[in-house]
This record gives sequence, structure tokens and C-alpha cells, in this order.
Amino acid sequence: MRDEKAGVHRHTYPDREALAIALAAGVAAVLAGAIAEGGEASLAVSGGSTPKRLFEILSDTNIAWDRVTVILVDERIAPPNSERANQRLVREKLLTGHAAKAHFVAFETGFATPVENAEKSAAQFAAVPWPLDAAILGMGTDGHTASFFPNGDRLADALDTDREDRVLPMQAAGAGEPRLTLTLPALLDARFLALHIEGEEKLDVFETALDGVDAASMPVRAVLHQDKTPVHVFWAP
Repeated sequence: MRDEKAGVHRHTYPDREALAIALAAGVAAVLAGAIAEGGEASLAVSGGSTPKRLFEILSDTNIAWDRVTVILVDERIAPPNSERANQRLVREKLLTGHAAKAHFVAFETGFATPVENAEKSAAQFAAVPWPLDAAILGMGTDGHTASFFPNGDRLADALDTDREDRVLPMQAAGAGEPRLTLTLPALLDARFLALHIEGEEKLDVFETALDGVDAASMPVRAVLHQDKTPVHVFWAP
């Protein structure tokens, strides 16, 4: 990776197993610290194939999971047991072992419209300990992160740091199903913010995003090019 941009801290590992072990240890330390300080902690995680091994390692970490609330960064509007649902991945890979004691608050996806699902999800998330103690983002090869997709119908709103919304619906050509997403300000409030990427292709996308500032074409830039919250980028080949 190139020299660090201010606010972007890069952590490079020789392989994906080493990355998963290191990121799990870092997240567990943040959560344990928050519990020691305030009695509870909150963690937002992403779906997709990249975090599977991370979830398995994190689930075996012995912290006070009964004091941790887990939510998703974003979700497809799909049945909870669908293979497309991020919450299914979380239930199967993270909420096992020690982490089975965690409190999981899923996005609401059973209502008639994306707006209704977003509103019901926001109401559900009101009980989550805010600000988030840790949030782990992924990134697609199109430069999306969370459900901030290029040309998304609510992209400008989701990236607007002056808005107070924590949850918004999102529809975009590259998104497949309609989505629900935490907003940028909700994510930037996190005490520990990580971007988890793997492989040379994702590294190239990341470098391109770091070199430009147009978040409309590559929404991950909104996370990388801000001076509020440090972003810890974890990468392995």
C-alpha cells in the first residue's frame, strides 16, 4: 500500500487468516474496553463473504457478550432466512460460541415499502447503545460501502453529515434488492471504524478511491475523505 493519507491507518497482513485474527482481537479489545467503562457495548458488522472467517474467530473470543448489542451496517430487503439476507450470515457465523450471548437487533424487512422498513428499523435501533463502539465496513469492486451505491436513489441523503437519520432505504442498479443502510453520520460516530478488504482487485479499488474525491461515483470516498473519524483499513492478499 502507498503512504498513509491523514486519518487512514493501514494494516497489512500476509494472509486472510492473520488479518481475521488481528481484526477480531482489535474489535474484542474495543468492546471489552467499552463494557469496562460503561457496562455495555455496540458493534455494527457487514455482510458478504469477506467477514465469514472474522465472525468465526470473533465468536470464539471470550468477552462479556451478554453486554454487547450487534447490528448490521446494511441489509437487503429479503426474508430473514434468505441466503441473500445479511442477518442470516450473522446468525450462522457470528452469533455462536461465546457470542451467542450477544443481543442482535436486525433490520426490519417485512413491511410493504422500503421507507416503512427504514422507519421501523430506525425505531428498533433506538435501543442500541449509541454511538457505536465499533463498526466494520466492507467494500465492493464498484466502490460501494454499506449500501452507499453509485447512483443510489438516496445516496446524497445517506452521505449528508448534517442529517440526523440513522437509517435510510436505498435502491440502485448495482444493489439488486432494495436495501436498508446506516447513514454516514451514524457510522462516523463510531469509536473504532474499520474497512475490511481482501485481494488485489479490492486493493486497486481502494487506491483509486483514495486518489479521488467524487463520492457520487465511488461512495467509499465519503468514508476515506473526512476528518472526523480515523479509518483503519485492514487488507490481505
